Amino acid sequence: MFYKSGLIGIVITLVAQTVFADFNSAQKAYNEGDYATAIREFRTDGSARSLFQVGQMYSNGKGVRQDRREAVKWYRKSAELGYARAQTTLGLFYSIGEEVKQDKKEAAKWYKKAADQGLADAQFTLAQMYERGDGVKQDKTEAVRWYQKAADQGHANAQLNLSLKYDSGEGVDQNKEKAAYWYHKAAEQGLARAQYQLGVLYDKGDGIAQDKKEAFKWYRKAADQGYARAQYNLGLLYDRGDGISHDPKEAFKWYRKAAERGVADAQYAVGLILIKGTLVPQDRKSALKWYRKAAEQGFDEAQFALGLMYDKGDGVKQDRKEAFKWYKKAAEQGLDIAQFHLGLMYYNGLGVKQNKIEALSWFQKAAEQGLDQAQKTLEFVGTRRSH
Repeated sequence: MFYKSGLIGIVITLVAQTVFADFNSAQKAYNEGDYATAIREFRTDGSARSLFQVGQMYSNGKGVRQDRREAVKWYRKSAELGYARAQTTLGLFYSIGEEVKQDKKEAAKWYKKAADQGLADAQFTLAQMYERGDGVKQDKTEAVRWYQKAADQGHANAQLNLSLKYDSGEGVDQNKEKAAYWYHKAAEQGLARAQYQLGVLYDKGDGIAQDKKEAFKWYRKAADQGYARAQYNLGLLYDRGDGISHDPKEAFKWYRKAAERGVADAQYAVGLILIKGTLVPQDRKSALKWYRKAAEQGFDEAQFALGLMYDKGDGVKQDRKEAFKWYKKAAEQGLDIAQFHLGLMYYNGLGVKQNKIEALSWFQKAAEQGLDQAQKTLEFVGTRRSH
């Protein structure tokens, strides 16, 4: 009896070693560029990971003609045997609708299978699907649960998204301390967005002890990667001498970088510096260009500044209608100085048909915000009307 059971054990061990060797020899052939041998041995082995490798070879055209449809067939074989990487890959094909009919529910099914096995990439993608309601019923709490699982395994993007959830309180109780913790984890892995967000928390002292030098450090890391908002915030720190020595030239450099990447605040800042002409040669035409870029993005102070240039004919041909247009945009956003100037346009009939009632309405709005000019104008107009 002992002899029989021992013999069975030896046979099982030998079979297992043979299968394992087949995969290893196939992988060795693949690594050496002998794709014909590799694909033959992967097929012969027939294990889930070997079948996945066959799919990879068809997908990438290694040793065979590239054929994504054939690749899907092999991915499916592997996925049905429970191989997590194949399940994730199959989920991706269904998600984007490549070589199969797009089916987000089917995609979610395969991602879930891989996620349940602990594959961090699948957990992260499944979390995104729950967050968007993509192929599954939207569930922000479930999204957080899967982000957490992936984050615990060191998945940088999951750590970032988990941070954002704790920061905003979306799908989980708001917790700035936990947000800072996970931002730090993702930032240390080099994610620019996380580095920026961590910088913001240090800058504000939000969920973490305020530390301007630490804020500068993380803004700089993100800025060096081209993260535009970090470039702007870095410019602000240099401009104010906050956590770093005051350096207007360095501030302008970073404002310019952020402006070129489309940050409206930075575009306005560049325009302002060009108008003043103290740090760089005065250039009103360039200032106008940057004000316009920011104004077109809805930045109220830039809209007002642009209106003022058209109003005065400063660096551009005087155009009161254009001035009125930009004053109105800024005024409607609640900018007190723009409300006052819009009132002046209505009162004097500049760029618009004269309407003193409308003028008084805008003066009143500005005055209610504490703008001294508007309050004095209302008093002056009231005095004149009483006489």
